[in-house]
Parts: sequence; structure tokens; C-alpha cells
Amino acid sequence: MQVLRSLLFTGFFILWSFLYACFFVLAAPLLPFVRRFALARAYARSVLVVLRWSCGLDYRVEGRENLPSGNHVALIKHASTWETVAQMVLLPPQVWVLKRELTWLPAFGWGLMLLNAIALNRSAGGSAVKSVLEQGKLRLAEGKWIAIFPEGTRMPPGQTRRYGASGALLAAENGRYIVPVAHDAGYYWPRRGLIKKPGMIRVVIGPPIATAGRDPREINAEAQEWIERHSRH
Repeated sequence: MQVLRSLLFTGFFILWSFLYACFFVLAAPLLPFVRRFALARAYARSVLVVLRWSCGLDYRVEGRENLPSGNHVALIKHASTWETVAQMVLLPPQVWVLKRELTWLPAFGWGLMLLNAIALNRSAGGSAVKSVLEQGKLRLAEGKWIAIFPEGTRMPPGQTRRYGASGALLAAENGRYIVPVAHDAGYYWPRRGLIKKPGMIRVVIGPPIATAGRDPREINAEAQEWIERHSRH
């Protein structure tokens, strides 16, 4: 039965994402960013509701009180497709750092650019980091949060890789906090996995990490240790 439920949800997710993206690229261009993001958040809420109804997979959030005032840089554990949707609900209006190939997708990619996404050429090395710092500074000055998956790709539960330094550098150079976000979604909605297991995803928003006067490598190490420790199932 869970296989059938997962198949139905997957079909809905693909079709609804495409249809909503088409609607979004028609409706969003004349709207300010806050209204555009509200439309994106409405899409995310609809997906999470259908996921709960169809697959019995819900989530709970701990640590919302840790979100500081102002706009900052969030580092989010990347283990599933789930968090790419849920981040729109979990955090204040934000822009995302993502691989540029996603912006090439019809409708969907155009919608990402309308949301001011920072698209990276991941093969560009140091120039990719420079792009994050330059564009991220502009987005922070506009009052937007920056959301980054520092692992750069989805990792299986219990595994990680060295976190990219761009988030820590961006926060340190602009006097912003790092806000770590941990979760165990990968256990319920695994990467490249069709079956969505019923249960309750646990999301933990950590205390903000100060960056002023600190070495970005030290900031990054602290964030990674906290996120990985709190992402255990």
C-alpha cells in the first residue's frame, strides 16, 4: 500500500510542480519579491499537505525561537528532496544558492530566477565562491535570507562531506549570523528513493552562530558539527 501511496504522491508532485511553475512565471513578474515568495510558499505548503495525506509523512520543528531578527545565512542539511520544498516554509523569505543546471529547466528554472536564486557553475571552483559572495551581498542588502545546502548534493543518512565555505565566508564578510538547520528527512524520503515512509520528520533550527572576527573555517566546522549531530535519526 505504501508503494501505491508513494507512486500517487510522486505523480502529483511532478505534475503539480510543473503546472504551478507555469502559473508562477505568468503571475510573478509584476509582483514584488515578497509577493513572489508568498506564492512559492503556498506551493510548498500544498506539497507538504498532500505528502501528509497521501504518505502519512509529516514534520515537526524545534527551535523556531532561535531565528534571529534581521536577515542571515542558513546552512541546511541536504539529504532529501523534502528540504528543498520545506525550506520555503521553515525560514523567512529567502533566496537559494543552487546549481545553474536547475535554471535551465523549462518553467521551473524560470521560476527560480524570478525568485532571485544564485545559480552556480559548480565546475568553476574559486569563481563560483566569488559569485556567491558578490550576489549574496546584494541579496542580504535587500533584506533577504540566504539558504545554502553546504554539502552541495544530497547525502545518504548518516553520511556527510566537507561543507563548502561560501556560506561562512558570506556571513562573516557581511556581519550576519549562520543559522544551522538539521533534520532527518533522508530516513523517510531517501535520495533517489521512490518510497516515502510514514512518520514524523524532525527539524531542528539551531542557535545562531556568531561570525564577527572569526575564521570562516572555524565557523564552518562548528556549523557542520552541530548540523550533523542533530540530523541523526
